[in-house]
Order: sequence, then structure tokens, then C-alpha cells
Amino acid sequence: MNPDNPDDAVFMRRALDLAHLGTGYARPNPLVGCVVTHQGRIIGEGWHRQHGGPHAEVNALAAVADPALLRHSRVYVTLEPCAHHGKTPPCADLLIEKGVPEVVVCNEDPFALVAGRGIGKLRAAGVRVETGLLADQGRWLNRRFFTFQEKKRPYLVLKWAETADGFLAGRYFQPVQISSPQAGLLTHQWRAEEQAILVGTRTALHDNPRLNVRDWSGPQPTRLVIDKNLCLPPTHHLLDGSQPTLIYTYRQPHHATNLDHIRLSEADDLLPQVLADLHQRQVQSVLVEGGPTVLNALLHAGLWDEIRVFRASRKLGQGIAAPRLGLSGLREKLNVGPDELFWYVNE
Repeated sequence: MNPDNPDDAVFMRRALDLAHLGTGYARPNPLVGCVVTHQGRIIGEGWHRQHGGPHAEVNALAAVADPALLRHSRVYVTLEPCAHHGKTPPCADLLIEKGVPEVVVCNEDPFALVAGRGIGKLRAAGVRVETGLLADQGRWLNRRFFTFQEKKRPYLVLKWAETADGFLAGRYFQPVQISSPQAGLLTHQWRAEEQAILVGTRTALHDNPRLNVRDWSGPQPTRLVIDKNLCLPPTHHLLDGSQPTLIYTYRQPHHATNLDHIRLSEADDLLPQVLADLHQRQVQSVLVEGGPTVLNALLHAGLWDEIRVFRASRKLGQGIAAPRLGLSGLREKLNVGPDELFWYVNE
């Protein structure tokens, strides 16, 4: 942070708050916010509202009432301005064209077509560029995007609800209401925030879930089902064609409206095949609401980024055991209605 500009962090936090407003809509693009200041006062701000639409810098510069002030402005942006032609022209070129003399960047962009080129283009044009302001907060905001670019797989959020004595279903996978309505509402918010939801065969069969967003405003996720032998009957919700659904199977694939079957190789591990296919499809994040088979497989393989567990006061005495966690990395422990939420981050 420049000591001559003590409000730098304040303006970047505002840009991060703006960026968050694009959650669920900007994907697969990153979340980006931008703030334009003149003499310590905000004169324009914007964020990337939806994929294919104007970027944050475009919206923020367009919001400035007097464009002449841009030649004496300081711009704060949460991610390095793009330097390539995608669905929109390069934002680095726009900043240069408008004569912006100073740009403060939270994070450099790991995407191969940007990756320092935007900053380099700005500096080559004489723009003063500072980087790394609130970098940790920026990486957390765009953790899905960074994981997708750096690890070449979706960001994986494992979620389940368990009883006080450690069960997540009744005997023989009988569905049991464990978590509270408040936890259910939060789960629907999470569904709107992630690009896809994954379950395994048993959860799909026994719970007959819809895996959609019903009690929250937001985009519907893509539904993912691991059904190796195509056991799911056509009457189940996941095959109703109401939203995009991918079925991963060992059997002969077929297609229907909003429904694709992806055939996997039985000779190779299943999960890496699924994750590789999702990466190819530009799916950046997955909320895993599966049962113990899927959850334990991901845990044992170290394939997770967050774990969110609701623990209720109810006891079952017997049933299907929840995964056992002996983890560090507890980010938060919260009360959600009568339940406790344990939120882990894989650091």
C-alpha cells in the first residue's frame, strides 16, 4: 500500500465487495470489481455482472460522470485487467485509451492468456501499476477460479449433515431429516453459488433429490450423478430434464433434453475421469452432496477444498455413518438455527 494513499485498502475492499455481487453469474469468468477515484473520492464503480457482458473496468469507467477526470484518476481492480480479445475487448487497452495514470491490482490473473500481460501492457504505456493489495482476500474471493486455473480441476466443496452420534442416514440408506430449516436455506444459497452439484448412485436412488435452487435467488446448477450401471429409474427427479444434468456411467451413453450420459473407462480411477471431464467443460466448482461412498473417496484422495458439515442435536443410534474427520484447517464454527456448522478449508 502506498503510504501517500492511506485509503488504498478501503477502496480495494469496496472493489472486492462489488466483485462478490457477480457470484453465480460471472462464471466461468472470475469475480472482478473496480473502483475509480479522484483526489480520494470515488467517482465510478462497477463489477462483472454476467458472463459475456462488460467487464468490471468497462462498467466502472462508464459510470464516471466527467470522463476528463480519468486522466487524473486512480483505479482499483481486484484482478489484473485482461490483455486479450475474448467476448469483449481488452480492459488494459481501455484503461490506456482513457488515459488512466494509476492502477492498483489486487491479484495477478493466472489465466494463460493474461498472466502478467495486462500489467505489462499498462506499464509499457506509462501507467503506474501497483500489485498485491489485499491479495489474500482476493484469492479467497476467486478461490474457485484460481483452483480451476492452477490445479486443472473444479473447486470441490464437500457438504453433509450428520446427527450428534455421527450418522447421515438411517439403516439401509433410509432418508432422515437431520438438519434444520435454517440449514436447508443456507444449502440452497450454496447451490446458487456453485456451478454444479454432485451425488452418487445411492443418494440419487434413495433420496430422489431435485438438486435445484428453490429457497434462494440464483442460477440453477448443473446436476452431476455418478451412476456406473444406470440404476436410476426414469421417474426420478434427476432425469426430468428440468435443468442440465450429466450422468457418469460405465454403460452405453445416450442423450435426451438437458441430459447427457458420459461413458467412463472401467480400467481407470473414476473420480479423476469425472474431474477431467468437468475441467474440459469449464465447470469451475462443484458442491458435493453425495453419500459416504463419494465423500470418503474424495477425502481419501485429498480431492477437496472445503468441507461444510451441519451437526444436529438429534441422535439415531444406528444408520449409515458419516465420514470421520481428523482435520486441521477449521475456518469457522457457527450456529445455524439449532445446528452447528463446521467449515474446513484445505490449506
